[in-house]
Amino acid sequence: MALPVGSQAPDFALSTKTGGELQVRRLSENFGRSNTVLLFFPMAFTSVCTRELCSVSQGLDQYEQLGATVFGISGDSPFSLEAWAKAENIKVPLLSDYDHRVAQAYDVAYEAFAPAKNLPMGGVAKRSAFIVDRSGTVQYSESSDDPRQLPNLEAIQAKLRELT
Repeated sequence: MALPVGSQAPDFALSTKTGGELQVRRLSENFGRSNTVLLFFPMAFTSVCTRELCSVSQGLDQYEQLGATVFGISGDSPFSLEAWAKAENIKVPLLSDYDHRVAQAYDVAYEAFAPAKNLPMGGVAKRSAFIVDRSGTVQYSESSDDPRQLPNLEAIQAKLRELT
């Protein structure tokens, strides 16, 4: 079960690579400044993940207008995430949870990625979404065992409107 609403969001320090430079982004950098939307996804370069992150990228200004920062998080390396973002014109900052510790902390890691018989990799993030408010409290929590099920982006934006 994903980290529930009302929980203190586990802080993290994850790598991202854009423009040729590796950087570390921390969730706590947003505390006191903006709400944060965390979009966990299983793997870069897959059709459903591409559809999700491209859709959010196209509407990224809507999240910014609602006072939110959006991060995509997966177990892919920062190098592959950068290549995928360039190839698909993804504007959402993509963070590498290479050791799957953040997915585990948010309780959204598969024991074996579905379909397990084809991809028996543990730790891969389930498709999940969280809103963490300015004080670091989870205000929205959604996770699916079905990697094809996209998060409810309308519900996420509605919750962000409530928080502004």
